[in-house]
Amino acid sequence: MKKYVVELLGTFFLVFTVGNTVIGKCDIAPLAIGLSLMVMIFAGGHISGAHFNPAVTLAVWLRGKCDTKDVVPYIASQIIGAVLAALVVTFLQGAKGSAGDVKLAQAFVAELLGTLALAWVVLNVATTKANANNSFYGLAIGMTVTAMAFALGPVSGAAFNPAVAIGAVAMGLIKGGNLWIYLVACSLGGAIAATVFKSIKADD
Repeated sequence: MKKYVVELLGTFFLVFTVGNTVIGKCDIAPLAIGLSLMVMIFAGGHISGAHFNPAVTLAVWLRGKCDTKDVVPYIASQIIGAVLAALVVTFLQGAKGSAGDVKLAQAFVAELLGTLALAWVVLNVATTKANANNSFYGLAIGMTVTAMAFALGPVSGAAFNPAVAIGAVAMGLIKGGNLWIYLVACSLGGAIAATVFKSIKADD
């Protein structure tokens, strides 16, 4: 149960930061979001692995470093955390965001590649023998999200996370009809990252 609480809290504060910085029109929202993810990873990594992202949970499970019994509870905890954060953000901001249109093909590719980069970094810095017990994994993961958000935010909104996308729909930052893009593309990105990792690190 402790692991699931950590996954809920970490995802809550990630989505909380996303919502408040984007609706509040913070010029450096990607940096704030990356920093939020980083500190939540350092806070919870030793308890749950600090996935805070169903696509990451999928990638880590496919890689063989997440128990099958934890997959559904992790994802459920992440989604609950995201929805709770969306409710709090809407209360604090007094209004929802204004979701813009995205070009479907471009948004799909952007979310796939951004999530692929994120999951690839997670697998390499947080699950390999070569980097066991390192002290930089939270920074590496958080800054990956920051870099991808700056690069791809204008294309897709830069969720790279199905739970964040669900929270973003609840906050009015993503159109409900476009949610499938994020659910499918992010999950596919996580699966590809795990497949590539396993082919390169077959002995790990």
